[in-house]
Amino acid sequence: MSGVAKFKNNVKISEHHGAGEWLAERVLLTALLPLGVWVASTGFTLAGASYDAVMTWFARPLNAGLMAVTAVLLFGYLSLAWKVILEDYVPQVGARKALTGLLNLVLLVLAAASVFFIVRLALGSAPLPAGFGA
Repeated sequence: MSGVAKFKNNVKISEHHGAGEWLAERVLLTALLPLGVWVASTGFTLAGASYDAVMTWFARPLNAGLMAVTAVLLFGYLSLAWKVILEDYVPQVGARKALTGLLNLVLLVLAAASVFFIVRLALGSAPLPAGFGA
């Protein structure tokens, strides 16, 4: 690797990308806080609303765009957060890399599916294929 490990106060100093990931987590979380409040208030507002009212809400480009941005940022934040958890609790490098890759793939698929269904709602399409749901 990079030779002799560096220590400060008997704690190994990170030689990799920890500071950049830490900053990315904080930036994503800072962006998610107001978006999360917005999503929660929207959920309370639309609770009990008719199907047409919800579809009208999603038809507004700003609402659909903010919802899609929220989904993408959320899954990006989850990717970074779970990577830190895996780095802390999975000691084998190969297993950690495999789990991180699998987790990133799952979160990417979930983010893409979220955006896909948000766009379908915004365009007035049913959220599920015919025959599913009520």
